[in-house]
Order: sequence, then C-alpha cells, then structure tokens
Amino acid sequence: MEADIVVVGAGLAGLVAAAEAADLGRSVLLVDQEGEQNLGGQAFWSLGGLFLVDSPEQRRMGVQDSLELARQDWFGSAQFDRDEDRWPRAWAEAYLEFAAGEKRSWLRQYGHRVFPVVGWAERGDGRPDGHGNSVPRFHITWGTGPGVVAPFERRVRAHVDTGRIRFAFRHQVDGLLVEAGAVVGVHGRRLEPTTAERGRPSSRTVVGEFQARAQAVIVTSGGIGGNHDLIRRAWPARLGSPPKRMVAGVPAHVDGRMLGIAEEAGANIINPDRMWHYVEGLRNWDPIWENHGIRILPGPSSLWLDAAGNRLPAPYFPGFDTLGTLRHLRHSGYDYSWFLLTQKIIEKEFALSGSEQNPDLTGKDLKLLLSRVRAGAPGPVEAFKRHGEDFVVADTLDDLVAGMNRIADPDVPAIEVGRIRTLVTERDRQLTNTFGKDAQVKAIRSARNYRGDRLLRVAAPHRLLDPKAGPLIAVRLNILSRKTLGGLETDLDGRCRTRDGDAFPGLYAAGEVAGFGGGGMMGYNALEGSFLGGCLFSGRVAGRAAARQLS
Repeated sequence: MEADIVVVGAGLAGLVAAAEAADLGRSVLLVDQEGEQNLGGQAFWSLGGLFLVDSPEQRRMGVQDSLELARQDWFGSAQFDRDEDRWPRAWAEAYLEFAAGEKRSWLRQYGHRVFPVVGWAERGDGRPDGHGNSVPRFHITWGTGPGVVAPFERRVRAHVDTGRIRFAFRHQVDGLLVEAGAVVGVHGRRLEPTTAERGRPSSRTVVGEFQARAQAVIVTSGGIGGNHDLIRRAWPARLGSPPKRMVAGVPAHVDGRMLGIAEEAGANIINPDRMWHYVEGLRNWDPIWENHGIRILPGPSSLWLDAAGNRLPAPYFPGFDTLGTLRHLRHSGYDYSWFLLTQKIIEKEFALSGSEQNPDLTGKDLKLLLSRVRAGAPGPVEAFKRHGEDFVVADTLDDLVAGMNRIADPDVPAIEVGRIRTLVTERDRQLTNTFGKDAQVKAIRSARNYRGDRLLRVAAPHRLLDPKAGPLIAVRLNILSRKTLGGLETDLDGRCRTRDGDAFPGLYAAGEVAGFGGGGMMGYNALEGSFLGGCLFSGRVAGRAAARQLS
C-alpha cells in the first residue's frame, strides 16, 4: 500500500485534507478503523453550527460584528497563559481571519448553505474582556452535520472514481513508520468487515496486518471524548473533581488512540488538560451508541439548580458560560443539576444538539421547520419529555419536587419543596414590572432585543408559577463528554512539532487531534461553531501544505 499521502481518520478534517491534497495532484490513501458507513465521523452527528464573523446573515438580522470584536471575544475566552501557546495563538489569529474572510464563500462554492437566523451561543461571563460571544455568531448549516460533510464527501468520492484517492476502511493504525527521523507511513491491523450501523460499536476482530508507505502522514483521528477513563486522567484540578458518571456525547471509537501513537513516535502533545464538556446532557431514551447523551441547547429562561436545590449564581445561566458552570457544579460535589421551567419555556427555548434530533433542518424540510414557530415543542423535544428518564412533569410544585426526589441519586439530600417555592416566588416577583434586580430576568429581557431570539429562542418573560404557562417541568442534567481542546502541537502548515520544538518531517495533524489547530487554538474556552470550523480550516491547511511540500 503506497501513496503520496496517508490520511489517518475519515472524519471531517480527514475528508477536507484528502480532497485538498488530491486537488493538487497528490495520491491519497484514506485510512480509518471504522467502516465506510461512518464516513464523516463526529461531524455527521452535529448540529452543523459554524462560527462566522460579519456575515450577510448577521447583518440581515441587525447584528453588527467585526474582526476586531471577534478577536476580543476569542482571546478573552482563550486566556492563553502558557509558553506552549505560541502556535495556538498563531492558529487563533489565522482562523479568525478565515472566519471573517473567505470561509463562507469557500464553503458556498461547494453548495454549502446556512439557516438565515443566526444563533447566540456562549453569551459570556459578564465581562467585556472575558469569555463569550458579544453578538450572535452561530450559523446553523442547512442540512446540519450531514450538510457540512456532504460537499467534502462528494469531492473525495470524485477523486476515488479517478483513482487519486483510495479508501482503506477497517484498517486500525498501531504505529507510525519512522526512518531517519522522518515519518514515512503507518502500520497496523486489518479488522474484519462490519455491518454495524453508523455510530454503533464495531468488532475489533483482527484478520491481518498492513503497512502503508507515503511521503507524508496527516493524522485526523479526533479526540478522547469516547474514552471516559482518559478524560478523567486528564481532568484538571481547576474544574474540580472529575465526575464519577458522564453520558457520552460521541461514539466509543473516538478513543484517542492516535494521540498516544503519535506521541510515542516523537510528536509533542500540549495542553492535554484543556477540554470542553457540557453540563446539559440528557440520557438518550433511544440511544445509538452505549451511554448515548444528547445536549440541550437552552435559551436563557430556565431556573438552574444544583443537585441539592441551590440556585446557581450569575453568570451561570443557561447558554452563557459552559466551563464556568461546569467548574461551579463540580465543586458542588454532585454529578448532575436541574433545570426548572414551564411548558411555555420548553416550547420556545429547548433545542437538542445533533442532526438526528433536528429532522426539519437535517432533511431541509420547510413544512416541518414552520412547526418551530407554532404552538407546542418540537417533536424530538416532546419525545424526550414523554420518554426520557431525566424529565419530571407536574401541575404543582409539590408534585414536581416529589418527582425530582424520586429520580435523584440516593446519596443526594432530598430537595425541600418549601425552599424551592421560596426561590421560585422570589424570582417571579421580579416580573411584576419592567424593573427588577434579578440578573437572569434582565438577561432574558435583553436577549429578546435580538430579533432572532425573540422569534425562535427566548420565551416571553413570565412567572414560573403562572398556571397558564404550565405544566411545570424539571430536567435532570448530566455531564456530557465532548471535545479535546489540546492535542498535537502543529505549526501554521499543520506540521507536527517534536518535543525539542522542531518540525517532525513527514507528519501533519488536523482537527480535534491537533486541538483544532496548533495544539489548542481555542485555549481554555470555545465560542461554539468553532469545532467544525477548526476541522475545516486545519484540514484545508494540512492537506494543501503536505501536498505542496512533497519532493
């Protein structure tokens, strides 16, 4: 098995790298341990959100954005503070220029389109120079995750038809071939064919061995989100103690194997303690992979309580500061928390992350999409409300709290209904006029100044105990594993660095395995829409650079 370039991992970054290299005339072998049915990797399951700056969609929604404001937000969130942040900083600058420049037009030439209403993710920690997006920047792909993957799958398959790209599915890489200090290929085991559906566990039965030689290897194998033991091992003290129990936001094959393999060969890993996990995870009532979790994409109105029933302080409101909230909750001593809300809130504010949870956007179904502005919650949300084990629905606060205590962990003190009634009543009193001092109520009113939020994402302020807004709903929220923010250190050509700081000849990396660029271009915090965007950008950079630098 020989090619000019071997790409390890057939997710989004791998597809982009392979397509770009083949466009420049190079032969590519695309290797993946899973079957062809998993082409596109984690990106397929995503909502397809992309971080864009000063886009036409933003301007049409009345959003004034700029590269300067985006840079302020990005670096305020990243909080780069280490010597090894040299390349991550450089990648952040380059990516911001891309997001404010040719990213949208580059995607559009391949048929990519975005939904016209821009979302506002990670609304921030309340500081102008701190974490968060000052304006809405979350552009949802028309077609969600499959709509992001499709243009690059088409490009790759077109090159497969000409013989320039070859697939090697069910080939599990066990090591890099290194000769005279340069990477010249990979070796590993061939696994038996699989009929397992996309995302489901596949066999690891070995049927042979393989070796593939090339002038360059691009590693695009993803992070460690499916390996909870590795997550706990890398868990930083600043986030409190690692959770005993998490739900899995990615399939089990996102196992981090290639990180260890590349490091053993001499590549440098930086920032392994930087990670991104959500605190609004639901246990999927209809799972695809083991321990399958789905994230709620919340609007700002639900009352957030820790497992013992204490209200979270500002700025830890739904959708504002993911890692700040995770840090706060991990110091509570419990592995879950609660949303307390009404039917009126769930109808307007609950969206579920994932292509399979948004059939209207994924299927480009305009008729189904119109149901989002009608009465009632979206179908997938209602299905979770009916079948999900994390949901409690009741007409009275007494019955709601009793239901919360029934599904609580046995080592958590029972929630007292009198205490919850006091919290809710105090909050509701803030809605008797347009004044008030409750920071969350102020945030709700502020959010509705944005046309997109008022139309699709934020319910009109109302009393939680208003019978007309009912029934009452409580949702148990689990920690959901997701992204690795650190990884293989790379320069601005995507070339891996060695532990001595030199370029590692023949070895490149892109996507999550490289911290989406440089070994962690997001620093400590993500602004959302930047994961897929980081795969697109770093895959493009590595594919082009490897193709151009071959002898």
